[in-house]
Amino acid sequence: MLILAIESSCDETAAAVVRMSEDERTILSNVVASQVETHALYGGVVPEIASRAHIEAVSGVVYRAVEEAGVSLSDIDAIGVTYSPGLIGCLLVGVNFAKALAFSLGIPLIPVDHIKSHTAAAYFTDIELCAPFLSLVVSGGHTSLYSVPEPDIYEEIGSTRDDAAGEAFDKVGRVMGLRYPGGAAMDALATEGFENRRSGARSKEDRIRFPSPAINDDTFDYSFSGLKTASVNHIHNLRQKEGLSKTDPIDRAEMAEIACAFTECVVDGICKKLSLAIEKTGCRRLVLAGGVAANSHLRNGIRALCEKKGVKLYMPPLSLCGDNGAMVGAQAYYEYLSGVRGGTDLNAFASGEGAAAAAAVKKL
Repeated sequence: MLILAIESSCDETAAAVVRMSEDERTILSNVVASQVETHALYGGVVPEIASRAHIEAVSGVVYRAVEEAGVSLSDIDAIGVTYSPGLIGCLLVGVNFAKALAFSLGIPLIPVDHIKSHTAAAYFTDIELCAPFLSLVVSGGHTSLYSVPEPDIYEEIGSTRDDAAGEAFDKVGRVMGLRYPGGAAMDALATEGFENRRSGARSKEDRIRFPSPAINDDTFDYSFSGLKTASVNHIHNLRQKEGLSKTDPIDRAEMAEIACAFTECVVDGICKKLSLAIEKTGCRRLVLAGGVAANSHLRNGIRALCEKKGVKLYMPPLSLCGDNGAMVGAQAYYEYLSGVRGGTDLNAFASGEGAAAAAAVKKL
């Protein structure tokens, strides 16, 4: 079936057309209008500005996706749309546009959970991926581990108890003076830091050590607030020792070591809890997804863990790690098969808890 999918949960207005069936998972188009340049001026996403930008972009993005797919609106079988979680004003733009379009075309409307969508991006990497599997979603707002017994059923078995990994990356990057979003720049700096360690330019005695985000218990939970605070305090202390202001740049080698130490803690902490989850659940398939899944060190660390544990790893390509419409279309297909439908009364929800309650009464 052909699914037109719309995503507007944060600062990307995205739409895609995908063809999904039991034997096919094909992306016919995937259009994303990013607001990164706008929000970089403020060091983070400004919800009101993001909502207004979605209003301006959504119509053009959707119709461009249909045009690039080489189909017409009359060919579309269903419309999928992200309705939770996310920034409420942003979500409402996509939801209302999708409701109006589905109603006018007389086709089913499928509400889709944003976190499930990130995982669903992996369906395009391997036709053999199927439930049951574990899913680790690492993004700006989430660091959560799910057991997925069925494509439409996600059972959270672990999560962060405070900050998400992506938010911590952006915060530390911003304090160091990196341009928002700081994830890619932190990745590159960490690579420099690891190379400095390997070459001997940074001795073992001079390496920075930060606290692990892996909570020291039998759960699969994380806490990134301590790591974030320790990193920020280290940067502030370094500036004070050097007589620098809050906006003065830090020595490049020191920035690389900070990024390296921070990234090392994130990867090691995530892998520690993930290893425990693999042992306790016995699951042999794992999906790594979300915006932070684009981090090269996290990908390499989890790849090494899965090879050691004999677990099959599925990771979306970098182009599908961030918010996009194709991932929404993939999950919409499985929600459609399970009987999920949205009506003209479909609402958006900022948190997953409210969305789950609303969705429970919408299955056919």
